[in-house]
Amino acid sequence: MSSEAGVPKKLWQLGKLNHVAIACPDLQAAMVFYKDVLGAKVSEPMPQKEHGVYTVFVTLGETKIELLHPLGDNSPIQGFLDKNKMGGMHHICLEVSNIKEALKEVTAHKIRPLGKEPKIGAHNKLVMFLHPKDCNGVLIELEEM
Repeated sequence: MSSEAGVPKKLWQLGKLNHVAIACPDLQAAMVFYKDVLGAKVSEPMPQKEHGVYTVFVTLGETKIELLHPLGDNSPIQGFLDKNKMGGMHHICLEVSNIKEALKEVTAHKIRPLGKEPKIGAHNKLVMFLHPKDCNGVLIELEEM
């Protein structure tokens, strides 16, 4: 498959920024801040057992903020909070049209995924994280549109 300029066409497309995730040591306080102080629409906490987190989504027009809080003893968010007591930005999530094709391409560029296969994420869509050391210091989550 090729484009008009003779350059091979990608089998996947990059979409929009889906969300920015923030790790929160006090989930209720963060929810109150976004809802009562800033006036945003804030979801109820949802346990994501496979990922070891509670998630809360703050809707901001076409994008969201995802509030993360540890769930269980082996939560990856707890390790982040142990190093960052006040919490902070954890990752950004970018939409892709075909996560398996996107992963083939990023791994061909020596970008390491954090896992063997995509998992179902908080939006019931396939997700995969990319190693921050390969992505300019940013943990990136790819989510299939």
